[in-house]
Amino acid sequence: MNLAGWSNFLVAEAGAAAALTGLIFVAVSINLAKILEYPGVSGRAGEAIVLLLGVLLVCSVALVPNQPEKALGVEVLAIGAVLWLIVIVTHARFKRQPDHQWWWFATRVVTCQLATIPSCLAGIWLIFGWRGAMYWLVPGCLFSFTAGVYSAWVLLIEIMR
Repeated sequence: MNLAGWSNFLVAEAGAAAALTGLIFVAVSINLAKILEYPGVSGRAGEAIVLLLGVLLVCSVALVPNQPEKALGVEVLAIGAVLWLIVIVTHARFKRQPDHQWWWFATRVVTCQLATIPSCLAGIWLIFGWRGAMYWLVPGCLFSFTAGVYSAWVLLIEIMR
């Protein structure tokens, strides 16, 4: 597989992920008292940072030149699996909180699963040499950005209501 054709995409996604991660840090620093006041919201902030940091990490390791596909696959799978585990633990902790609406929680879970599972699939398919493996990174990045931007909205705007 020729990874050189993916460099523009990877650079753009890494830059966007870094910028959005900065936005989450600004949101947290501005509204820290409010975020800590509501149960589960700090977990949401952490979740958003982890998802966006995951995009940055995956894109960074994929930009390493002359890297064997199997090595990249192991790196991408490891990052994706750690992200998936962090998100699962965060959701399990939040689920124990009283008074949350099921549809809001379900939307959050689905979005985060759609953000993390594609990285795991890309890693697995890279390890086995599947030619279309890198295409799995596209939905992973898009759903990570969706979850990150939505969380930024919650942390900057909705938290103040």
